[in-house]
Amino acid sequence: MKILVDTNVVLDVLMDRRPHSAESARVFRHIEEGRVSALLCATTITTLDYLLTQSLNRRDARQCLVKLMRLFEIAPVNRAVIEAALASGIVDFEDAVLEQAAAFAGADAVVTRNAKDFARSSFQILDPLQFLALVEQ
Repeated sequence: MKILVDTNVVLDVLMDRRPHSAESARVFRHIEEGRVSALLCATTITTLDYLLTQSLNRRDARQCLVKLMRLFEIAPVNRAVIEAALASGIVDFEDAVLEQAAAFAGADAVVTRNAKDFARSSFQILDPLQFLALVEQ
């Protein structure tokens, strides 16, 4: 299975946002152990850099990104992704871009804690617990 992990799940792990950090860390564990392959949307990387530099110095924030790059492939955002996102039924443009980046990169699902924002998606959307139920059965 190939998944695209939404920014909110990554932030749960990096910032230990409880009570979500435990289940999000389990998602990461499956990725680290090679049970699934995983992507981050290119826009997630820039968002993470901005947010991490709010609480860490630039060097430490960049080190965190380097570690993520070892674990995840990157789903590119290009003209085709943007055009598909603009035509998408998803109201939130950022989420539409993420969904289309996942589709163009060949992902099977998006793992997010924000599933309600993807209600109009034609793509498989899983919250971390739904994902874990699939891979841990």
